[in-house]
Amino acid sequence: MQPEILSPAGDMTCLQAALDAGADAVYLGLASFNMRSMATRNFTRETLPEASERCRARGVKIYLALNTLIYENELDAVRGELNFAKPFIDAAIVADWAVARICVAESIPFHISTQMSCSNAVAAKFLAEQGASRIVLARECSLAEVAAIAKAIAPVEIETFAHGAICVAESGRCLLSHEAYGFSASRGECRQPCRRRYMIREVREGDDATAEFEVGAHTVLSARDLCSLPFLDKLVGAGIASLKIEGRARNPEYVAAVTRAYKRGVRAIADGKWSAALADELVADCAKVYHREFGCGLFHGRPGADQMTLDDENQATEKKWHSGVVMHYYTKAKMAQVMIQDKPLKIGDKIAIHGATTGAVELRVESLRRDDEVLSVAERGNWVTFPCAERVHQGDKVFLVVPHENEKW
Repeated sequence: MQPEILSPAGDMTCLQAALDAGADAVYLGLASFNMRSMATRNFTRETLPEASERCRARGVKIYLALNTLIYENELDAVRGELNFAKPFIDAAIVADWAVARICVAESIPFHISTQMSCSNAVAAKFLAEQGASRIVLARECSLAEVAAIAKAIAPVEIETFAHGAICVAESGRCLLSHEAYGFSASRGECRQPCRRRYMIREVREGDDATAEFEVGAHTVLSARDLCSLPFLDKLVGAGIASLKIEGRARNPEYVAAVTRAYKRGVRAIADGKWSAALADELVADCAKVYHREFGCGLFHGRPGADQMTLDDENQATEKKWHSGVVMHYYTKAKMAQVMIQDKPLKIGDKIAIHGATTGAVELRVESLRRDDEVLSVAERGNWVTFPCAERVHQGDKVFLVVPHENEKW
């Protein structure tokens, strides 16, 4: 059985991108009680029903992240959130025993978040006995440990992270943001101090001479992004039920590209067509979108210097520039009319079109027209039409996509 591809949905555009790219399930959060509560993109009570409807129309499952620590005065609000969400979700992702208890009382399926740091079969069995239908293992588990736990607790499902940002702390339970800024990572408020550079300053009493050293992010706290594609066949062979893609704060093209890559990989493994060459191709596809340096996490061993990124900057091989907005889509002709507001478009350009209904569409500009006039370039301040096989919608944003090394104009 192929493992589920579980994709992040920070907003409706990302959710649609995940659906179109072949996700088997998505996870999302509401305005509070989730580990991305500081993200500008989250769902609301008004938008969750539509998200659920879109997923169920595709046969895709939807999980609600309710995985922060919960304080005493918040229990009633949590119960209310779960009761509201119950008709629209397939399970809740929880990290607090109180939330698990409420799920049991309200007959809501729940998954144990990686925040609970489950790293062995005894703990996994105990969590299953409390009613959990799935365990998201601690990110510290090796491949061998994942396989052993999955075998020991079957048929209870095991989920592992497969791709995306990794926190330097144990299963993401970090106090540094709280200590430094008063915003707790365990409450979804992380300000990511681990991703910054630091100064070490020598101070000696009675001596004006001091030494200062800048410490690169890679030498201390900033972990590489996880990419499991080079060993996806081994991860699938470990018997897991779900491969989770991290990234509810990332953009639609990230969701689409990574979801599509892992879906292709899992299908190739099932069809006996997996190869190192395909793995390289899929890694290159994921490298086009936002990422830090790729690494293998802790699947192959305990932490070391090679787990840290050498450069915390975006390593994407492609960059997008805002070009314009969709004015109209001609369904019969399959043509999009776009107002160019920023970057000009020319024939042969790669573009991306993003929208809450559209998701994330990519295409090459084959021709440009304005009424009967054939154009080679569409300049700022003008409208233009071009062929677009996939339906897009009025108000969608249009981006010019260029190789990263050619980003300067």
